[in-house]
Amino acid sequence: MKRIISSLLIATALVGSAIQPAAARDRHHDDTGRIIAGGVAAGVVGGLIGGAIANSGPRYIDGPRYVEPAPRCWYEDRDVRNRYDGGYHVETVRVCD
Repeated sequence: MKRIISSLLIATALVGSAIQPAAARDRHHDDTGRIIAGGVAAGVVGGLIGGAIANSGPRYIDGPRYVEPAPRCWYEDRDVRNRYDGGYHVETVRVCD
C-alpha cells in the first residue's frame, strides 16, 4: 500500500509540473514540447500503476522448517562373534549416533 501511495504522489508531482496555468500559455508558440511532456508523464503514470497492479499478487512465504541433522557416523574396530566356531574376530564397523 505504501508503494501505491508513493507512486501516486510522484505521478501527481510529475503531471502537475508538466501542466502550466492557462494564463501562462501563449498561443503564438508551438505546443509540441507540452504534448511530448504529457505523453511522457502519461507513460510514467501508466507504468507506475501497471507495476503496482502486477506486483499486488499473493505472496508465498515459507515458514521456518526443522531439518533433522544428519547422523554423526564414524568407523570403529569391534570384536564380532564368528558364526561357525563361536570365537571372535575384529571387524571395522560403521557406528552412528
